[in-house]
Amino acid sequence: MMHSETQSLQFNTVDRFNQEKLYIQLTRIFLDEIHSSRWKLKDRIPSEEELCKLYNVSKITVRQAINNLVSDGYLMKIQGKGTFVTSVLPVVGLAMKTRFTEEMFGKEVKAEKEILFKGIKEPAPEIRKYLDTGDEIYQIIGRRIVNKEPAYLDESFIPYHMLPGIENLNIAELSLYSVLQEHGIKKIFRVIQTIEVQPVSGESARHLDLAGGVPVLAVHRLLLSSDNMPVGYTRFLGRSDRYKFQSDFERIR
Repeated sequence: MMHSETQSLQFNTVDRFNQEKLYIQLTRIFLDEIHSSRWKLKDRIPSEEELCKLYNVSKITVRQAINNLVSDGYLMKIQGKGTFVTSVLPVVGLAMKTRFTEEMFGKEVKAEKEILFKGIKEPAPEIRKYLDTGDEIYQIIGRRIVNKEPAYLDESFIPYHMLPGIENLNIAELSLYSVLQEHGIKKIFRVIQTIEVQPVSGESARHLDLAGGVPVLAVHRLLLSSDNMPVGYTRFLGRSDRYKFQSDFERIR
């Protein structure tokens, strides 16, 4: 019996001579634990420290593997209690990448980003309704300048309790998605995107150097956790004469 268990452990371990990254191998091993029912639905999995010892890898490697499966909805982290199995079904879907780089503006275009505001501020009523929370909301308002003229606004709104200590993170220079996946209380599992043309007004019009009422392209994204709770909301407001929106959809798994 002991011999069989040893063989099983040796089979389900990382291969340091493999060119594949350790956290990718570990993600696959953890998936096998779930699909084989060794980690059952609603089970609490071993702690990060226990997994580090078991597979002789760093805490960063274990955390990356766990975060992958949290993002896919297999696992859920509950602060103070541990990480639990929330799904045993395989994930099949689409990965979406949005480009705001050379492919959008052209290789000769110079694009710069400037931060107009970051901090806690009462948002517009419709944004609080999107996030369905009475908590304080941290905002980051950025503007992309193309050839020295404003092209679009990039606005992010995060309930403070979803990302405690957000003011100490360099979130203005990083992807909101990656920061939420790494530091958030809940991870992004689903994104609801809405695209519309709407009139611009107030500060948004001033930041885009437009008169109030001029139509702009608005891209809304509501970021949801695996239990359908809003963890963030982003909005892009783009001048239709200087901006186009492009998304790549790529099959995963």
